[in-house]
Amino acid sequence: MLAPHRTARVTYMLAIVTGLAWIVVQVTGAEAWVAEQAGFIPLRFASSNSGFVVPNWLTPFTATVVHGDLMHVTFNLIMLVYCGRAVEQVLGAVPLVALYLAGAVASAFAQYLVDPSSPVPMIGASGAISAVLAVYALLFSRNEVKALGPIPAHWVRALWLALAWTGVQWLLSFATSRGSYQIATAAHVGGFLVGLALARPLLAWRYRHA
Repeated sequence: MLAPHRTARVTYMLAIVTGLAWIVVQVTGAEAWVAEQAGFIPLRFASSNSGFVVPNWLTPFTATVVHGDLMHVTFNLIMLVYCGRAVEQVLGAVPLVALYLAGAVASAFAQYLVDPSSPVPMIGASGAISAVLAVYALLFSRNEVKALGPIPAHWVRALWLALAWTGVQWLLSFATSRGSYQIATAAHVGGFLVGLALARPLLAWRYRHA
């Protein structure tokens, strides 16, 4: 069994940077401008980058430190610290960074696939955190899962988690569809799926570098 790391410095660093970014934006009162400049906007990829401070390719990452209200950033920080600390203690710092960045890219890509002409900025770290949450669910799930025919048990667990997470996200999307706050359902699903896909490769990397 791999010896767990005793620290979770990357998780805390991500949480601190995200929290400080939200505070700075709130103090300056530039929420709308920051969301437009640093948020992920699918429509931007169909045009030039003129008029924007942040390059298009960088927005999947900068969007993770941009949040809306206090509830939005607080919930994301709680999930990041709770799941990220445990995952980092098992995988280590480098795999966690890779997982987080991959989740950010996958969430933006999924959101783009769903609505490539959307002018609405996608903001928040939920997609990246969904990738961390997926690995957390795989690592610490206590339910016994058996193989399903030729499908190994670990893939059965991943498939069940993927289906359950997708279902929950679509239900949340339906529940909030008439409100002012919209959930980036595709982004959450995309981040979670890439987390499920990367869990075993990252564990293997950790084993080779233990």
